[in-house]
Amino acid sequence: MDLLQEKKLSSKLVYDGGLLKVYYDTVELADGHQAWREIIRHPGAVVMVPVDDEGNVYLERQFRYPYNRVVIEVPAGKLEWGENPDDAAKRELKEEIGADAAQWTNMGEMLPTPGYSDELQHVYLARGLTFGETHPDEGEFLDIFKIPLQEALEMSADGRIQDCKTVAALFKADMVMRGEKKHG
Repeated sequence: MDLLQEKKLSSKLVYDGGLLKVYYDTVELADGHQAWREIIRHPGAVVMVPVDDEGNVYLERQFRYPYNRVVIEVPAGKLEWGENPDDAAKRELKEEIGADAAQWTNMGEMLPTPGYSDELQHVYLARGLTFGETHPDEGEFLDIFKIPLQEALEMSADGRIQDCKTVAALFKADMVMRGEKKHG
């Protein structure tokens, strides 16, 4: 493993934004040569796959400015710096789709862009849903809808759902639930 390690020699903050911090680092490679890395520091995120008792998953359509189009996604949200992911998942699910979940399954962590960002996404399966009012963030506009999980998986496989966190989280949830049926 040491053959793959890189050692940070210097780091310079080049952008300090509201969400992201960008660093320009100089590193020493395993062979002794030097290289540079541009790194985006991110507080992390939570990703939830809310599935109801009938096997429907709740998704959202949201306009994503960088792509200039509406994207289909599972509910997700960024962590505040230092925030507990379990608490953030419950908060974000309530804010975005107005749901509380009686059963939470931690499905692990994902590295969405390991080539240039340290963002870590904490992924949850949320079940036993009860619904109330949504409380989206100011300036956040969401179109919430539900479809059978199997249809969402098909949309992920054929490209109608393109958001990577959504595709991966849906397939993780399906595997978890299939494993429960197999062993339950």
